[in-house]
Amino acid sequence: MGQTLSEPVTAKETSVVQNTVYKVGSSCMQGWRVTMEDAHTHILALPDDQSAAYFAVYDGHGGPKVAQHAGNHLHKYLLQRKEYQDGDFANAMKQGFLEFDNAMLKDEQMRDELAGTTAVTVLIKDNKLYCGNVGDSRAVACVKGECEPLSSDHKPNNPDESARITRAGGWVEYNRVNGNLALSRALGDFVFKRNTSMKAEEQMVIALPDVEHRNVNEDWEFILLACDGIWDVLTNEEAVQFVRRRLAMGQEPETVCEELMTSCLAPDCQMGGLGCDNMTVILVCFLHGKPFAELCSKISDSLAPTVPPTVGINGDYEDGDHNSEEDDEDESITNRHQEDSEEDSPPSPEIDLK
Repeated sequence: MGQTLSEPVTAKETSVVQNTVYKVGSSCMQGWRVTMEDAHTHILALPDDQSAAYFAVYDGHGGPKVAQHAGNHLHKYLLQRKEYQDGDFANAMKQGFLEFDNAMLKDEQMRDELAGTTAVTVLIKDNKLYCGNVGDSRAVACVKGECEPLSSDHKPNNPDESARITRAGGWVEYNRVNGNLALSRALGDFVFKRNTSMKAEEQMVIALPDVEHRNVNEDWEFILLACDGIWDVLTNEEAVQFVRRRLAMGQEPETVCEELMTSCLAPDCQMGGLGCDNMTVILVCFLHGKPFAELCSKISDSLAPTVPPTVGINGDYEDGDHNSEEDDEDESITNRHQEDSEEDSPPSPEIDLK
């Protein structure tokens, strides 16, 4: 865990964009960290392909430079690939990531950077979705009320990742590459990519993404992309239900993003634990050509009805279940923060890059 402040920075940078297909809210917050190292992108119609949309979250470490560079340029590399022009979007993502990383390595201003970043990216074109991921930022979809993961975390202790790290001359200690980096795949982090006898996709840390493909239909309600500042606190299912309950009440996507971050923020960071990281969230709501209110109504109708409370003469709730789901949700997150602060911290590596 990186250095933290005595008080969190809770100011949020929030935006919303919309067309007939999507309504997208996003928000980011520095939180307890000394600097903000995240970046994100949401483009409803890519400049060189108006029929495609692109969404991405980049969680930087060691500084914001690589994350910001990826936020500005990675999608351009995907679009210019021959695979993209041929309709092979999965391989366009894979080769685009590798080409982008190699271009940074050759750039005089970028190649000596010790920083790196995760990248979870979603490309949607003609109702086909492609999610490319390196690192531990994450994307999940809500389809007909059910959570559907779109990415898997890349951690050094995963068997396949650990084996590659060892083959490249590295080791895993404290669940970190060479005891330092808590990710096994990332953009940048060139100090872990210096084995000249191996290809880019064989290094200790690689920029090759896993790519998931899905077909989008009218059952798709939304996609949630976020950095590990969210996923360290909530499971995929918990985050999806958090969003659904608020959309059911008609909350705007950007407001839901803000509330999600606030709920995950730790009350203190004495142990540097859960909820102390930078936080970034993108919520992509599928409109399917209909008003946003119709999506909210559809989700509301699908939720189980709650028992109405009886209000006593003094105004207290005597029975029923007043906001029970939200109360349980808040209590669960609070308990998780408390449990984490009570755990013993593992030995600290000399360099903390994530």
